[in-house]
Amino acid sequence: MKIKLFVLGLSLGISILSGCNDDLTQVGTGIQPENDRPLVYADTFYMKAKTVQTDSVYARTIYGSLGEIYDPLYGNLKSDFMCQFYCPENFRFRYTPYNGVIDSVEFNIYYSRSWTGDSLTPMRVQLYEVTTPLTKDFYTNIDPEQYCDMQRSLGMQTYTARNLSVSDSLWNATNSSGVSSYQPNITIRMPQEIGQRFYDATIKTPEVFTDQSSFNQFFPGIYVTNTYGTGNILNIESSQMNIYYKYTVKGSADQDSIVQTRETFSATSEVIQLNRFKNTDMEELLKENDSIAYLKSPAGVFTQLTIPAQDIAPIIKDRIISNVALSLKALPQENWKFAFEAPANVLILPKDSMDTFFKSNSVENNVTSYRGEYTASTRTYSFGNIAKLLKTHIENSPDEDLVINVIPVQRRVGTTYYYNQAQEYTVAIENYLKPSGVKLRIDKDAMRMRIVTIEYK
Repeated sequence: MKIKLFVLGLSLGISILSGCNDDLTQVGTGIQPENDRPLVYADTFYMKAKTVQTDSVYARTIYGSLGEIYDPLYGNLKSDFMCQFYCPENFRFRYTPYNGVIDSVEFNIYYSRSWTGDSLTPMRVQLYEVTTPLTKDFYTNIDPEQYCDMQRSLGMQTYTARNLSVSDSLWNATNSSGVSSYQPNITIRMPQEIGQRFYDATIKTPEVFTDQSSFNQFFPGIYVTNTYGTGNILNIESSQMNIYYKYTVKGSADQDSIVQTRETFSATSEVIQLNRFKNTDMEELLKENDSIAYLKSPAGVFTQLTIPAQDIAPIIKDRIISNVALSLKALPQENWKFAFEAPANVLILPKDSMDTFFKSNSVENNVTSYRGEYTASTRTYSFGNIAKLLKTHIENSPDEDLVINVIPVQRRVGTTYYYNQAQEYTVAIENYLKPSGVKLRIDKDAMRMRIVTIEYK
């Protein structure tokens, strides 16, 4: 369908007629010389879409996930992680352990209250020692068996997301700002030998604490995984290893005191954390379908759109691309218990730039990448005017269709003020690491694309 209009000028805007009309319509005739009037065209094309499986996503972050969950539509998801620990240069124990003996070692996992699934389903976390130093490969399809001794467990603990041993008053406690003061966590007891190994090394081989690289060779890290239970995935905010010991404090009149303390090693942004996501039972999502495409995160499936640039280029020729409005419509979410939610933000960008976009810590620029927020009332992701994306592609590759990927993302924001009005802006965009899923319409009506172009005579 193509519509052509005369307009009085750009300042008067664009008026698009409904229906199909190839007639040239004049607006404001007699005011401007005929040869000075721009021609405005509105052409309709149709995109194609399909569901594509994700082998892995780039996830350089200190945040992780732990657990396993099954969804009747989106299949099974298992998530776990491996982490190094930050070590200050030339680390030493602050005090001399009493009799040179370490008391105990614990591993603590701190998680948010925004877990996915059943808060009361029994789960079990298990720890394994990393024996091969981790590499900076932040893709989520890592094989832990290449790095770990899976025959030796460092500890395990059964838990529920809502820890029933914590009273309601403590669980719901808030500070003066109304923010929760209790941080949900899981504590796993580790072998005392680990802590003793650390202290003995500070005495016998202190060079292993000279710098982070030396420390990583001495203690490469820990693999944290789920070995029992399904129905819950925790969003991990931080993890740390605590080494507990006693030391002597000299008192008056030869009265010494024994005091307990600890040394803490944390997984921080200075060291490596590798997150793993394993998706299975997704055959239904990948079947050929001309009405629905799917998004599933993390590292599940995404939707790939094909814009027929080869057909568009010869029709618009040398016209100026003025407006290409793009939005994607979703179907209603499932209504069963613990159903996945639609991701709040998705990103579109050319398929050949997906890898470099996340590695370079880019944000949407509304030229080659556009972000759409989910509007629940209309079940729509709106990306605005993607004319610059189409224009750039046609200029560089007019003989190829434009293929773009639709990817669930996490948006981190900052706040600026304009005339005393707070406005959010994007600080970072990362692959979305929380369980989510949505069905996108790809029927003919949903794939219709209107392209408005201008030609000056």
